[in-house]
Amino acid sequence: MIFDSINNLLEEHTELTEKMGDPAVHADQAMARKVGRRFAELEKIVKAHKRWQQLGQDLEDTKELAEEDPDFAAEIPGLEASYEEASELLHRLLIPRDPDDARNVILEIKGGEGGEEAALFASDLARMYLRYAENKGWKTEIISATESDLGGYKDVHIGVSSNTNDPAEGVFAHLKFEGGVHRVQRVPVTESQGRIHTSAAGVLVFPEVDEPEEIAINQTDLKIDVYRSSGPGGQHVNTTDSAVRITHLPTGIVVAMQNEKSQIQNREAAMRVLRSRLLAWQQEQLDAEAAETRASQVRTMDRSERIRTYNFPENRIADHRTGYKANNLDRVLEGDLDPVIDSLIEMDEAERLAALGENSKAS
Repeated sequence: MIFDSINNLLEEHTELTEKMGDPAVHADQAMARKVGRRFAELEKIVKAHKRWQQLGQDLEDTKELAEEDPDFAAEIPGLEASYEEASELLHRLLIPRDPDDARNVILEIKGGEGGEEAALFASDLARMYLRYAENKGWKTEIISATESDLGGYKDVHIGVSSNTNDPAEGVFAHLKFEGGVHRVQRVPVTESQGRIHTSAAGVLVFPEVDEPEEIAINQTDLKIDVYRSSGPGGQHVNTTDSAVRITHLPTGIVVAMQNEKSQIQNREAAMRVLRSRLLAWQQEQLDAEAAETRASQVRTMDRSERIRTYNFPENRIADHRTGYKANNLDRVLEGDLDPVIDSLIEMDEAERLAALGENSKAS
């Protein structure tokens, strides 16, 4: 039974409570963040467990009293319902979470097939995520952006962060399923005949590294090129070699930055993105190695597939993984993404719960 693991978690919570009061832990920022996140996760479990135990005891006591006084019998159905709800909540909280859920995120959005229209759609997606983050009270920053001639984005990197330690409220927990191909159907601004075109933009979601030291990068593994920055249409916007391209030779990951006027600043931004990509790469390697034994792995959705369609003529949004559909595209593009993302979180939770149940039966 899944509840069999609760005692170990309660012991861990007690140990973390002591660490939370240790000045040495708070002197180490990385350690404090790690301890704080795990404590926030276990704190929910401890509270849910106490409520489950209390309701169980209340139900048992009430049943005993009802044997002597029938008036108590009327309270039993309500207590049974509350006990069942508490049991379900505790069950969900005990499902292992993605270890990156509490992390901040770097979003990378690229215009795909469709030329200028795809670039304009990429800018619409960027604005949607910025508005969604604003609604959530998260902080955002444009790390880099390459604009098209009509003001869209050929590609853009956006940093999204929050101050929460609760993995369930983390940025990555909410945005990790946004990775994939987003398709748009609408009449482009460049279309003179009023015909509906289909184009696409790609979204990548990387959990951000908390501290640079978290990802070990050997400088000899890096190939660094510098060149002049250029703007829309290819015209040069800088007379110095300030743009930076970093290639991580062992993995082949390439990151280029040119937004800042300083080569040093562009290099720092590129390293920030590179570390996040390497973190995601390392996790993917671990997932691949443990695929058979980690059936509850949260990253079950193929990021390379078309995941969502935005139909402007019908004001409709459709997510192809959950089957979610709604005729409120205008609101979604203004950042009202909660119903869409909540449906993905619920589907993932159901998949992990089912996998956990299968693993329990097997053992």
